[in-house]
Amino acid sequence: MFEAFYTFEFLRNAAITGLLIGLMAPILGVFIVVRRLSLIADALSHITLTGIAASLLLEKKVLGTDLWNPIYMGMVFSVLGALAIERLRKVYKHYEELAIPIILSGGVGLGVTFISLAEGFNTDLFSYLFGSVAAVSRSSMWTALVVTAIVLLLVIVFYKELFLLSFDEEHAAVLRIGGRWIHILFILMVAVVIAASMQIVGILLVSALMTLPVAAAMRLSKSFIQTIGLSVLFGEVSVVAGLVAGYHLSIPPGGTIVMIAVMILIGAVLYKRSKKLFRAHKQAA
Repeated sequence: MFEAFYTFEFLRNAAITGLLIGLMAPILGVFIVVRRLSLIADALSHITLTGIAASLLLEKKVLGTDLWNPIYMGMVFSVLGALAIERLRKVYKHYEELAIPIILSGGVGLGVTFISLAEGFNTDLFSYLFGSVAAVSRSSMWTALVVTAIVLLLVIVFYKELFLLSFDEEHAAVLRIGGRWIHILFILMVAVVIAASMQIVGILLVSALMTLPVAAAMRLSKSFIQTIGLSVLFGEVSVVAGLVAGYHLSIPPGGTIVMIAVMILIGAVLYKRSKKLFRAHKQAA
């Protein structure tokens, strides 16, 4: 693959985009897991699918709409879905968790409708569902680069606010930190990252890259910063190894990326358990 990396532009695009996603997704994933909002990534990924299906439908029905990258339409729908979730959380104040399945269900229903109107699945949509190395264009790579720069800047600037809101919203309110606006900003970042990640990991699997590396890191880390660092490390390892395996096996990279992330999680759990058993045995001796 390394020789092909220098020969084929699409492999370079996929590798660079994958590294960027391996950085972005776990960082936001740490805040998602701590705030117990893991399902929000699933909801927004399905809304992104709706945007992709709408874009592909327009390509077939409207002349000239094939000039734009479907990732942009997916990003628009994902952002609108994030805003809708926030709105529904205010409507159902005592049942805020209802917002996520409502948007998820609506996204799936609308997406299926668009797919049917577009006369079913095609190769393009399949690549968005499960990821594809060949589908990553230069424009997608630059989009991922811009999104990464913006997300990293926002996380650094608002790190204290995000940290406080993740662990103690009441304390954040006492300190007069703009919880509502920070939360909106956060889910918008999640929405954009999900849309930027779909061509590598796939819409149906992108939420796994936001949660599995974090779950593994939480078993080994001793601090919040360490959790972020290990999550990024595990995310990057999963992406790189998944892309290499997917290339050599000629299969969509999304599945291999997720399976490697699962293996890392299993390894972290077994390591933690064996460490506890070793300590117990040592104390007994």
